[in-house]
Amino acid sequence: MSNTYENSSLQDKLDMAKFDLTGIILYTVNYSRCVEFYKNTLELTILFEADGLTCFEFGNAYLMVEWDDETNGTINESARHKTCLRMNVPNVKKYTNRLKARHVAVDYQEHPWGTIAKFLDPDGNLCAFKDSKKFEEQIAEYKRKALKN
Repeated sequence: MSNTYENSSLQDKLDMAKFDLTGIILYTVNYSRCVEFYKNTLELTILFEADGLTCFEFGNAYLMVEWDDETNGTINESARHKTCLRMNVPNVKKYTNRLKARHVAVDYQEHPWGTIAKFLDPDGNLCAFKDSKKFEEQIAEYKRKALKN
């Protein structure tokens, strides 16, 4: 019996394998200390900042340090995902639909800061798609503000 992926068109397979940018999200309860560490100790360049997150240049990818707002006493900290493999894509909904067609559970979310779709790999690691356009806008806005200062 063949799986759905094997029955996909060649173009679908090629589209699914390309990402505009990849990143790692590090969820932390020590947000300020971690930002200070990556900024001053490792001397990483900030791409942009928002409420409760700082995004750093990380080679040909990015490292996003984000305040862990889910470990609030209701979730055991050891059970909380600490990282997320992020893949920026041009159309999150399209990628979400492809995963759902392959029977992958996806948590699709639209926010003012962008669209994401979270899902787990077979080993339980958190992965996510993020809309590329909004991400690039966040970087551009941060640079514009930095130039004014």
